[in-house]
Amino acid sequence: MRTQILKVPLTGHSADSSSLGRWATPSDLTTWVVPSTSPSPILDPLRTAAAHLRTTSIPVAFPTETVYGLGADATRSSAVRGIYTAKGRPSDNPLIVHISDLSMLRRLLPPSSIDPIPEIYRPLIARFWPGPLTILLPLPSPSPLAPEVTATLSTFGVRMPASALARTLISLVGSPLAAPSANASTRPSPTTASHVYDDLQGRIELVIDGGACAVGVESTVVDGLCSPPAVLRPGGVSLEEIRECEGWEGVERGYEDKAQEGKEAPRAPGMKYKHYSPRARVVLFEGGKMVRRGEVEGVVAGDGEKTVAVIRTGRWGKGCLEGFGMVMKDSATKGEDEGIEVGEGELVDGEGRKIARFLDVDLGGDVKGVAHGLFAALRELDRLGADVIFVEGLDDQHDIAAAVMNRLRKAASEIRA
Repeated sequence: MRTQILKVPLTGHSADSSSLGRWATPSDLTTWVVPSTSPSPILDPLRTAAAHLRTTSIPVAFPTETVYGLGADATRSSAVRGIYTAKGRPSDNPLIVHISDLSMLRRLLPPSSIDPIPEIYRPLIARFWPGPLTILLPLPSPSPLAPEVTATLSTFGVRMPASALARTLISLVGSPLAAPSANASTRPSPTTASHVYDDLQGRIELVIDGGACAVGVESTVVDGLCSPPAVLRPGGVSLEEIRECEGWEGVERGYEDKAQEGKEAPRAPGMKYKHYSPRARVVLFEGGKMVRRGEVEGVVAGDGEKTVAVIRTGRWGKGCLEGFGMVMKDSATKGEDEGIEVGEGELVDGEGRKIARFLDVDLGGDVKGVAHGLFAALRELDRLGADVIFVEGLDDQHDIAAAVMNRLRKAASEIRA
């Protein structure tokens, strides 16, 4: 199978360009209207992808504001099964449904003389949609969704992407798209089209290239059907922001930063299985801890041929590997991904002898910047041949840092706390 990349000619992060669509009524999320202009260099790749999604069972990768998704018509079983096949994803890991507007959502819920969207979610929808928030809703019987979407659960997760490109694609298909991240199962989530191609070339036919994703971590998943309501997966909307909404003041953390045990299907994606892992061994350091000399020596094995990498997030300096000198090249290597620069050099002992090749990524102290660059940094260090990646953790008590640390704990082979 040949994998083709369809470039959508947007400038920077202009994925909300009016050329992609508009709301029928400003400040009302009921109907997303796509221009009928034909031909259009921006819309034509999306029309091609939409036709593919309507007529085949092979999923299409497309960008959202969080990460790239791997989409298929959520109402057709054969199409949804294509997602699991392409990713190598366990079939008991539920998928999130992506909608273009509230009209599409209401078609997935039981007919009602009043608004079928539960009252508890309306403050969240008003504040965070379109955006990186997924809500859990009761699955109607019969349901228009393919059973493979929900993995035997009585609920389904749904969100409305902030990306106008994503909403336009969904609208052109005319059906909601089930769409997990567009990576091979367990790999770091993709934030560029090249990430998708690296993982899924030969497994899918189309990748829509709309540039780098703005957020960099997946959506927050919330359950308002339980009491008290719970956050099942941290993501682009923080717990503190959710608590500011009426009815959500007492929302609790309903997830663990490790894979679930047991045979039951997880309540939300990202809860049960190991995720986000590069090929290299990842060692996560929490609470400002430093990398000790013995931990490095355990990797390099004295042959000088190993590659040791570091991802820094604000407190570690360049000399963060205790007991070693560093001889760095004058300029950093520009990674294949937007915004990632890799310092390269050698670790040396007290006599100046090379101990190992050394790679250094400084994501800076801004939490949103760390979130945006994390998956790209893991992938870039993998591409450059890192044997081990030492990662400086964040204080995860506030903001999007909780999502970053959740992903890192799931990616880590070892954690130093």
